[in-house]
Amino acid sequence: MPDLTLGLCSVTFRHLDVPGVLAAATGAGLAGIEWGSDVHCPDPATALEVRRLTEAAGLRVLSLGSYHRAESHDDDFRPVLDTALALGAPRIRVWAGTRGTEASSPAHRARVIRGLRDAADAAAEAGVVLALEYHRNTLTDTLESTQALLEEVDRDNVGVYWQPNVDQPAEEALRHLEALLPRLSGLHCFSWWPFDARLPLEAREDLWLGAVDVLRKADEPIEVMFEFVPEDAPAALTRDAAWLRRAMDAG
Repeated sequence: MPDLTLGLCSVTFRHLDVPGVLAAATGAGLAGIEWGSDVHCPDPATALEVRRLTEAAGLRVLSLGSYHRAESHDDDFRPVLDTALALGAPRIRVWAGTRGTEASSPAHRARVIRGLRDAADAAAEAGVVLALEYHRNTLTDTLESTQALLEEVDRDNVGVYWQPNVDQPAEEALRHLEALLPRLSGLHCFSWWPFDARLPLEAREDLWLGAVDVLRKADEPIEVMFEFVPEDAPAALTRDAAWLRRAMDAG
């Protein structure tokens, strides 16, 4: 089985400051953090301090969780890349536009593809990779659109995250995960059911034990990043991390 690194998305705890996020991660025995650009890591100056604190806590910076939407051919990505470099992030999460596949015209899809190529080329020069958020209301809202988009962008440093879609049955979600495995950059790990009701991971045991089984087929190390735990509580993170660690060890 490839190495699975357990980490945390800082957006899980938007209500906590950086030391509070670090305390939650270390308390759960995690290895690193994807720092969100919306609250905790919005600019290069802040990123330098976040990097220092992360390293001092004995944790790794896994990525910069940006909200770059890649909808135009312009310089909007440069500040995002500069923040990631200051943070020491090897990867940047980006989004495939602001419209779902059904609502997108060919012209809109072409703009997103061009924007992603521009961002990927700039990132590649800096030794950084990109990961597309797998999310509704973007061009990664379906498996087929995501696979086609990765081919159309045609950049080796662009991969994709996976997370279960809202209200998606476990069997279908796992089919998506396995299909994306060759381009998988990491996972966002949470249990919502139904819709956005937050549950412990164990409540969707079929999904997450199944995900661990799929990940055993990966050729590369995978980062599993916890997100949106019940009640935004660090104690829930500790519980879920312990459960998933036991599930991984059981295999």
